[in-house]
Amino acid sequence: MITTLDAPRARPRATRRRLPKPTLVLGLLLLALLLAAAAFPRLFTPFSPTDFDYTAILKGPTGKHPFGTDNFGRDVLSRVVHGTRIDLQIALLTTLFPFVFGTLLGAVTAFRGGVLDAVVGRLADLVVVFPFLVLVIAIVAVLGPGLTNMYIAVSAVGWVSYWRLTRGEVRTQKGAEYAQAAQVLGYSPSRVLLRHLLPNAVTPAIVYLMTDMSLGILLGASLGYLGLGAQPPTPEWGVMVADGKNFMVTAWWISTFPGMALTLAGLTFSLLGDGLADALRPRS
Repeated sequence: MITTLDAPRARPRATRRRLPKPTLVLGLLLLALLLAAAAFPRLFTPFSPTDFDYTAILKGPTGKHPFGTDNFGRDVLSRVVHGTRIDLQIALLTTLFPFVFGTLLGAVTAFRGGVLDAVVGRLADLVVVFPFLVLVIAIVAVLGPGLTNMYIAVSAVGWVSYWRLTRGEVRTQKGAEYAQAAQVLGYSPSRVLLRHLLPNAVTPAIVYLMTDMSLGILLGASLGYLGLGAQPPTPEWGVMVADGKNFMVTAWWISTFPGMALTLAGLTFSLLGDGLADALRPRS
């Protein structure tokens, strides 16, 4: 007869489901807000970001214009909201190609090694000799101002960080038992690299991508401020800050609110990066 004492007890689970980190949840909420502003700007403001209103020049924040107007009578709130689309585009396009190219190149060079790894390594050393921002400004100055040339300049320089991260991770994973077992089973080198090594080595690059997006927005704003990025009358936050620099005493709102939007966007991607780093960290 089996008693309650003899009944098998349920074993405690070895691992518990990991709850989402507060930083990741907050980052996702802020990102949803930015995406909503970029996709549906008319929900936030009824005004056009480029229409002039010479009867409302340099008006402070009011019920009609919560963020005030600039020196051309344009609604600052409208320009900030519509600028979200431009700056999110900058965040994506300044990091997408460097991420894809640098990650794949780092995986291939680490897996192959030899002359290819040495040549790419010397090229990467040549790129990092110069300060990142100085090199980007120099390339944009040669190609000409504008968003397209800015994307080209950042892509020509930004791949190095992703290459280094992925190269180090793939070199570490090459010695793991699962990678050696895949090679013993006769899998092709491309299958071993793309289906086994790269998925286990790409996590640091993904986490860095989130932080790099915030840096991309700041870079786009910096180049816009210098006149090398987005060109007027494009409602880009860096351009707006530059437009208001001569009115800081009499019309502080022209530069302040776009600056706050830059801070919010940078905080959003920083929180996402921190949250992803915790979520993707291997469990003990």
